[in-house]
Amino acid sequence: MGSSEAGHSMTVRQDGAGAGGGDRKALSGTVALVTGASSGIGAAASLALAREGCSLALVARRTERLEQLTETIGELGGSAFALTADLADTTQARRAVEEAVDHFGRLDVLLNNAGFGVRGSVEDSDPQDWERMVDLNFTAVLRMSHAALPHLLRAAHEGPRGVADLVTVSSVAGRVPRKDNSVYSATKHAVCSFSEALRQEVTGRQVRVGLVEPGMTGTEMTRGGSQAASAHGLPPESWLQAQDIARVITFMVTQPPHVAINEIAVRPTAQER
Repeated sequence: MGSSEAGHSMTVRQDGAGAGGGDRKALSGTVALVTGASSGIGAAASLALAREGCSLALVARRTERLEQLTETIGELGGSAFALTADLADTTQARRAVEEAVDHFGRLDVLLNNAGFGVRGSVEDSDPQDWERMVDLNFTAVLRMSHAALPHLLRAAHEGPRGVADLVTVSSVAGRVPRKDNSVYSATKHAVCSFSEALRQEVTGRQVRVGLVEPGMTGTEMTRGGSQAASAHGLPPESWLQAQDIARVITFMVTQPPHVAINEIAVRPTAQER
C-alpha cells in the first residue's frame, strides 16, 4: 500500500461548507479514517460524514471503488483520500493511519468498519475462514485503534471540538450468539469487551469510544452469501440498509463534547433477536 496506488485527494473548502450551502457544519475542519470504505456501511458512513464537513481517509482493498467514492465526495464539496490496504496485515494497517495523518495533518475520528463473516458449524467450517474473521473483525480493530489513539488524543486536546471519536461497527451477533455463527459472534463479542475497556481508559481525556451493533443489514456480505441465513426468514425488504447505520454513526460523533453515546444496538423493527 502506498500513496502512488491509493487513489487521489480532492480539494476541501476549509470553512467546511458543502456545495449546497454556506453554514458551518458539525464536523467542519475534522478528519475521519473509515475502514471497509469501499462499499456498504463504510461507504454510506463516509458520505454521511462528508456531508457534515468531515474530510475522509478511505481505507479498503479495492482501489477502484475507493477512487469512485473520492469523486463522489468531491462532488459534494468535500475531501477524500483513498488508501488501499489489507488490514489483516499489521504493517499495512499502521501505514494507513500514518498516511492519513501525513496527508491531512490530523485525525479526529476513527471508524473501524471493515469486517468479514462466514456461517457454518464448528464441525464443518474451514479454519482459514476463522482466521480471516479473527484478523479482520477483531485484530484489525486492535491494530487500527492502537495506531490511531495518539492522534485522537491530540485532536481531543488541541482541536476546536474538544473531543475525538473512536467508533467500531460490531453486530448484535456479539450479544446474541447463534448456532452456525460461533466464530463470527465470538469476534464481535471480543470487540464489545475491548471497546468498553478502552472507553474507561480514555474517556477522561475526551476521546469517546462508541460501539454500533447492527442487526440484519443489506450489504455485500449478507446479500446472497452464507450470512444471509442469519436473517432466519426475515424478508430482505424489512432489513436495515447501510444508510440507516450511517445515520446512527453520524448521530454518535456529532454530539456535544460533554455527551458520549457509547453503545447503540439497531435492528430491523421485525427482527426478534
